[in-house]
Order: sequence, then C-alpha cells, then structure tokens
Amino acid sequence: MLCTIVLKKTLDLWFIKTILCSRAMASKTPVGFIGLGNMGNPMAKNLVKHGYPVVAFDIFPEACKEFQDSGAQVMDSPADVAERADRIITMLPSSPNAVEVYTGANGILKKVKKGSLLIDSSTIDPTVSKELAKAVEKMGAVFMDAPVSGGVGAARAGNLTFMVGGVEQEFDAAKELLTCMGSNVIYCGEVFNYFQAAKICNNMLLAISMIGTAEAMNLGIRLGLDPKLLAKILNMSSGRCWSSDTYNPVPGVMEGVPSANNFQGGFGTTLMAKDLGLAQITATNTKTPVPLGSLAHQIYRMMCAKGYALKDFSAVFQFLREEENL
Repeated sequence: MLCTIVLKKTLDLWFIKTILCSRAMASKTPVGFIGLGNMGNPMAKNLVKHGYPVVAFDIFPEACKEFQDSGAQVMDSPADVAERADRIITMLPSSPNAVEVYTGANGILKKVKKGSLLIDSSTIDPTVSKELAKAVEKMGAVFMDAPVSGGVGAARAGNLTFMVGGVEQEFDAAKELLTCMGSNVIYCGEVFNYFQAAKICNNMLLAISMIGTAEAMNLGIRLGLDPKLLAKILNMSSGRCWSSDTYNPVPGVMEGVPSANNFQGGFGTTLMAKDLGLAQITATNTKTPVPLGSLAHQIYRMMCAKGYALKDFSAVFQFLREEENL
C-alpha cells in the first residue's frame, strides 16, 4: 500500500513537471520582430536576452546584420516572418509603414496563421490601428495595440511602459513578451482610441516640455549661469520635469543621453514631428485648442527642414542656439 502511494506521488510529480516544462518550451517558441530602428533594436535584443528565438525583418538590411551575426533568423519580408512565428511584434515609424507591413504585397497578413498574436507598438493614427485590427481579425488572428513610452534609454534597459489594448483574454499572452522589454505593462481596454490617444497626448507634452527646458537652459546660460548648476537648481525646484532631470538637452550636463553624443540616437526629430502632426489632426477633429502643441509642431517641422531630421528631438536646444545667431 505504501509503495503504491509513493509511486502515485512520484508519477503525479513527474506529470506536473512535464506540464510545466512543456509550457516553458512553448513560451520559448520563435517570436517575430519587425522594425529594428532606434527603439526596435534594443527591444528585440531584450527578447533574445530572455531566451526567445527572434525571427526578424527590417527594410534596411544593415539594421538586421547584428541580429544575423548573433544567430537570429533574418527574413526577407514580413510575410516570411509570419510564416515562421505565430507571435509577432511590430515597431514602425509611421502609419503608412504599418499599413504596408501588415497589408502590403509581402505583408504579415499574406501568410499569417490563424490564432497568431500580432502586437503593434508603433505610434500611429488611431483610425489606422482600428483598421489594422479589423483586417487581422478577418484572417483569424489577434491584434493587440501596445504603444510605448520611455525612449531609447528605457528600451535598452528594458524599462519601457506599454499601454496595451485589445481583447482582454489575450492580455496575459501579450504581457509575457512585453515584460521582457518593459517594467510597466498596462491594460487599457478594448477601445483602440484610448492608448494611441494617450501616447499622442504624452508625446505632445514631452515636446512642449523639451522646448521649454531648452529655452530656460539657453536663457540661463546667456545670463552667465553654469549649465550644470542651473540644471541642479531647476531639478530641485518647481520647474523640474523629465526633460530637465532625465534627458537634459544641454551638452555636458548629463552623461548617457543624446546631448552627450552630438544628439545621435534617441527619439528622432522626424518622429517627434510626426507624432505632433497626429496630435494636430486629432485636435482638429475634436475641436480641441492646443496652441502650444501647434507651436511645438511648427518648431519641429522647421528643425526637419534645417538639417535636424535625423538628430534626437532634444537637439531643439542646439536649434535655438543657432537661431539666435541669425
């Protein structure tokens, strides 16, 4: 009798371990990642660090090279990614890019498997997100919208914030992947306007605060204040903000930010101008006055026209310094 009980417990324990092991193996099946730019590159790397085999694609071959060198699979098209992986994350710069990657001639939907989980972390027009969700649903797959906040530094550190929307039953499956890349994964509901709208509002505020920080720092420097001392005072005072204490735009004030590297890397001026354009469209559609947002949009568009398009958006400090010399 005792032997029978011991044998049963041993078999039960083996069965439980087998189930857990199979689940762990299933969770480490290949994950597709499309868009290996300034944000997508470190995000995909964090998936690799957590043990996920990544199947990648980017329209620029040079962006794929380091992943290929590290042993990751690099595909020739988004459709090929969909053929190899049933969980795919996209991180794309604009609405047209997202439409092409999902619905284009070699898009994801050409070879997507039924039941696949497609997570889009791009910041795009909310109406485009809804249309993509409908197209994905028609193919029997699941679309989750998961725009991010935090910038390149947070992407590298795995500390991004994801604002996730879509079918609630699929949230846990999405969260499993997103927690490899972010420290905050927030479910925002099934209405697709909410999270893209929140991201657009956040980036409009970020642009305004960055311009304000750049203006205040520039004024203080012209008044004879040491920039490091001025930043220290601001960050102990009511003017403190993320742009002043975490991402200061003045070269020499902080290490590890784009201003310390000739404004290379980070969140590009072109992308900020694009997000501010989305804010303007939604403000017009909702008849919402956003005078500072409109002015910020004009400033970042001027920066793009004057050679700052590929520089980090904090280069607005450099832009203002050069404008004063005209």
